[in-house]
Amino acid sequence: MYEWLTGTRLDLADLTMGNYIELVDTKIQYGLNQVIETVKRQRIRNNLPGTKEYCPMIRKTEKLEQFIGFGLSGKIKDIIGNIHPDVMARTTTFLLLKDSKSSFAIEGETPLQNRAKRWGKAIGQAGQEAVTAEELIRRQRIVIDNPRFTKMGLRKQEGFIGEHDRRYGTPIPDHISARWKDVKDLISGLIATNARLEKDLDFDAVLAAAITAFGFVFIHPFVDGNGRIHRYLIHHVLLKKEYVTRGLIFPVSSIILERLDEYRQVLEAFSEPRIEKIQWRPDDSNNVEVLNETADLYRYFDATRQAEFLYDCVRQTIEHTIPEEVDYLEKYDLMKDYRIKQNLWGA
Repeated sequence: MYEWLTGTRLDLADLTMGNYIELVDTKIQYGLNQVIETVKRQRIRNNLPGTKEYCPMIRKTEKLEQFIGFGLSGKIKDIIGNIHPDVMARTTTFLLLKDSKSSFAIEGETPLQNRAKRWGKAIGQAGQEAVTAEELIRRQRIVIDNPRFTKMGLRKQEGFIGEHDRRYGTPIPDHISARWKDVKDLISGLIATNARLEKDLDFDAVLAAAITAFGFVFIHPFVDGNGRIHRYLIHHVLLKKEYVTRGLIFPVSSIILERLDEYRQVLEAFSEPRIEKIQWRPDDSNNVEVLNETADLYRYFDATRQAEFLYDCVRQTIEHTIPEEVDYLEKYDLMKDYRIKQNLWGA
């Protein structure tokens, strides 16, 4: 681990005997299954779920093991297989627009109908293109209504989430974003880790989505649009890893909107401990100026709580939201047919 983390070779001979062991103890944490790097020098199978530049970890908890054991991906595919294609298509259209509007509402915005539809269309394209820096920036351009008033692309300034003191205007941060000088490397690491997780077909899709999507919003690489792209990445990973049938979008944002306080607590579970480790001061524009090295705070973190929350949202979507919407449309169609027949008979 020392050599892997630092890139420095210790003055020790290579191991030449003994069995190979996995670096991640999969009784305790989730590691890769298919994509395993064999390291002869230490006789290690490196099954870490990420790269040196970005590698959050998720602990095996009773809650996560139960979620995985439910086989939710198979359940939703069975549900879809028993629904008339026309009803399913209308359900998908409704849920897509609902998710788009909810994603804006989480950010405190009420978009015009055409803007919500535009972002809904972008969400509907999730899972088609690989995650790259260029693709993330392209998504930001779709999110931002008027780019003339926002600096687009990767940040060239520090950032924080919070308020300003009413009297002095100084920052009162709830979350301090990664230093802008670290953003490019962190996002490159996140992209490489996401590709690694997508390639390992046996690594759970919801856990992979948590590692990629929450890491993105914690780094906060853009001046604006981070939250909506964070939730887009959830859709992307679930579709890319074929957790859901292509074309079906989970209304994750609408579930998060219903559980907004819990969502904020999950974000704060990451941010609050890090505020204490970040040395900062107000700059001349009443932004934060970060004074110490902080990249590792965003590079290596425990994503267990975020994964549990996301799985809870996925379960709610599969067991309640989608069946309830399908049930409503089927009953609506029955009532519509009944009224048409009544009118014909009355005539």
